[in-house]
Amino acid sequence: MDFLMSGLAACGACVFTNPLEVVKTRMQLQGELQAPGTYKRHYRNVFHAFFTIGKVDGLAALQKGLAPALLYQFLMNGIRLGTYGLAEARGYLHTAEGALSPPRSAAAGALAGVMGAYLGSPIYMVKTHLQAQAASEIAVGHQYKHQGMFQALTEIGQKHGLVGLWRGALGGLPRVVVGSSTQLCTFSSTKDLMSQWEIFPPQSWKVALAAAMVSGIAVVLAMTPFDVACTRLYNQPTDAHGKGLMYRGILDALLQTARTEGIFGMYKGIGASYFRLGPHTILSLFFWDQLRSLYHTYAK
Repeated sequence: MDFLMSGLAACGACVFTNPLEVVKTRMQLQGELQAPGTYKRHYRNVFHAFFTIGKVDGLAALQKGLAPALLYQFLMNGIRLGTYGLAEARGYLHTAEGALSPPRSAAAGALAGVMGAYLGSPIYMVKTHLQAQAASEIAVGHQYKHQGMFQALTEIGQKHGLVGLWRGALGGLPRVVVGSSTQLCTFSSTKDLMSQWEIFPPQSWKVALAAAMVSGIAVVLAMTPFDVACTRLYNQPTDAHGKGLMYRGILDALLQTARTEGIFGMYKGIGASYFRLGPHTILSLFFWDQLRSLYHTYAK
């Protein structure tokens, strides 16, 4: 039941934050491996990107990739939050004295994230392809011509087999390790501290909401460089054997980006990432926490 509730919570958040994911993806691909000032900026900031995409591609384009995004969130976060919730419920994250252990919490969050992200990697890759697709006048990055999620998965599988479907999966894991461990560790630690300090009444929904807000800020700062590299790894063109033509792996993507675009290039789309990851983290963790509380209350 923990896995189902976790997946549903993440899907609920995804419906509201997917337009920001579309904006984030395009801003991260804009000016890929080009020095600042040498390319045309189709998207100047988050708000301009929203306006441009809506004007050129149509308002429906702001929800591009929604189907794979929902499926990925259900798979990834169902496994991630569900596994973490089971570890927490069984006391694996606490010391012998009953206090929350940040190292154990971070390790559990990272391990749970890796499991979910690796299994959902083909869905995430297709989501990235679909969200990057745009009219030629505002296109950035490599443009795949998929017609939908199932068509894309079928085409990639037929051309490159299982290896092609899981292309970039290992490179995407550092993003999830950093993001998941930071998110769940800061959420649990902040929630624990607030309960100890009695800032809000016991069992108040405000505790979970405030802890999720703190967690959202931490996740964006820690994960953005890896998120930029991951987006580019998944979206790069491939040869006949399904091998990427631009990057050899996550480290190569990070180094090339830093060398050609500077340190700020590694934080492209951070505004969209914050507006997307912040609310998504807040909503998914809050929904997850409240659903678990309701379930365990009525299960008794």
